[in-house]
Amino acid sequence: MKDILLIGGTGKTGRRIVRHLESAGQQVRTASRSSGFDLDDPGTWAPALDGVIAAYVVEPDLRPGVNRQERIPRLVTEAVEAGVRRLVLLSAHDVGKFDDDHPLKSAEHAVRGSGVGWTILRPTWFSQNFSEAFWLPGIKHGTLSLPTGDGRTPFVDAEDIAEVAASALTEDRHDGQEYQLAGPRAISFGEAVDLIGRATGRTIRHLDVDPDGYVEHQVANGVPRDVARLLTGLLVSVREGRAAALSDGVERALGRPARPFEEYVTEAAAAGAFG
Repeated sequence: MKDILLIGGTGKTGRRIVRHLESAGQQVRTASRSSGFDLDDPGTWAPALDGVIAAYVVEPDLRPGVNRQERIPRLVTEAVEAGVRRLVLLSAHDVGKFDDDHPLKSAEHAVRGSGVGWTILRPTWFSQNFSEAFWLPGIKHGTLSLPTGDGRTPFVDAEDIAEVAASALTEDRHDGQEYQLAGPRAISFGEAVDLIGRATGRTIRHLDVDPDGYVEHQVANGVPRDVARLLTGLLVSVREGRAAALSDGVERALGRPARPFEEYVTEAAAAGAFG
């Protein structure tokens, strides 16, 4: 049996994929800076790729100006040369609708042209961003300030993403598939924080803020300006109604509906994830 490599195997999706694969008896290894793997240093790639039959690929740095031709595309080439026969790429929702300057377009092109089995996952905003990442401080504070207005989006559960990825890493039926991964219904950030508030017995509100002001707030807190602008642009797409579309990727991949946001909230609240 050959190993399955997870780049970013300690992240929100990676650690969940590890759990799915190991429970199915697969041999799994993770690649991250803590294990000596560095996307900016090709000299660290060969040891990670040795003996690997399938790889989960993540581009962790989406800053404008980063030369991804020296990262994921080169990694894909070296992975195939090392014997990797299946690639699963974590991309982003609706990348296919953007011009070639989208930060993940080059990664998608490389995977499609790799000559081996491939699957591309395009998730929308993660539900777990409320409990594990970007938005948790606002939830704990009681006010989540974002430039999203009343815009709606179908938050997707990271558990669904992980289950799809684990299946794609081990089953031929996903080869050549691009899955748009989303939750079963689109909701606003206001509704999302109301659901979290009810589950935790707290008052939590969503405060709509000016996009330019949001950029400056992030910069003041140490976020590079180009990254702040990129993130704000993604949130403004929610405000403008460009992130509300539903998709059936989870059901196509797994044969079941996507998990509803309410189920995620109930489980996260029971685990004390919202502080």
